[in-house]
Amino acid sequence: MPRPTRDAAPEPTPDFQPPVRSAKLADQLYEQVLAKIVSGEFAEGDKLPSETRLGGLFGVSRPVVREALSRLQADGLVAARHGAGSFVRHRPRTEFQSVAPIGSIADLMRCFEFRVALEGEAACLAAERHTAAELTAIEEALAALDRVIETGALGAEEDNAFHIAVARAAQNDLFTTALESLGRHVLNGIHVARILSLAHNRSRLRLVQDEHVAVVEAIRRRDPDGARNAMRRHIENARLRVLGRGDPAPGDEPDAGS
Repeated sequence: MPRPTRDAAPEPTPDFQPPVRSAKLADQLYEQVLAKIVSGEFAEGDKLPSETRLGGLFGVSRPVVREALSRLQADGLVAARHGAGSFVRHRPRTEFQSVAPIGSIADLMRCFEFRVALEGEAACLAAERHTAAELTAIEEALAALDRVIETGALGAEEDNAFHIAVARAAQNDLFTTALESLGRHVLNGIHVARILSLAHNRSRLRLVQDEHVAVVEAIRRRDPDGARNAMRRHIENARLRVLGRGDPAPGDEPDAGS
C-alpha cells in the first residue's frame, strides 16, 4: 500500500504593489525588492522568487524582471547562482530607507553611475588645464569641507561646491552645465551619503575628505590620470557607502555580509 504523502508547504507570497506605468517598471521593481531586503523580509542568503514568479507578482514581463535583478546585482545587493536563481547578498542598514525613500533610489544610483564617468573626465581635464585662480577655488572648497568636519555639520552644499569647482577647472562649460543640470540628483546623493556617514560614525567623513584631498593633490601636480582615478574612486565609494558596502572607518563595526 503506498505511503501517504504530505503536501509541500506553500511558498509565502511577498506583497508587491501594482506598477505605476508612468515610471520605469524595472526601477519600480528594483525599489520594491530593495525595500524588502532593507526590511529583512528578504534576508541575507535568502533566495528571491523566480523571474517568472516575480513577473507574475508584480505584473510585468520577464525582461523587466531581468533588468531589475541586473541592477540589484550591479549594486552588490543580489548575487546570481547559475542554475539556482538569485540570492540576497547584502542588506543595507535600516536608516538607508529613511534618508533615501523608496521612489528616489533608482535615480540616485543611476546618478552616481553617470557621475563616475562625467566627473572623472572633468577632474582629468582640470589637472591639465587649471589656472592658478581655479586651483585656489578648489582648495578653498576643500578648506570649507574641513571646517564642516570640525563643526560636525552635514556639509552637503559645501561638498557639492567642491565638485562644481573641479568641473569649472576643466575649462569646458559643458561639464559644469551637465553637473548643474543634475543639481537636485547630485545634491540628493551627496546628502544621503553624508547623512549616512554621520549616522554610522562621524570619522567616516574623514575618509570622504581624504578622497577629496587625493583629487586635489592630483590636480595640483597636474596628473590627469591620477585625478581621473581619484575622482572616479571617490564617487564609486560614495555609491557603496550609500548602500552600506563601503569599508568601515577605524573603530566601526564591519558591515554585515561584507
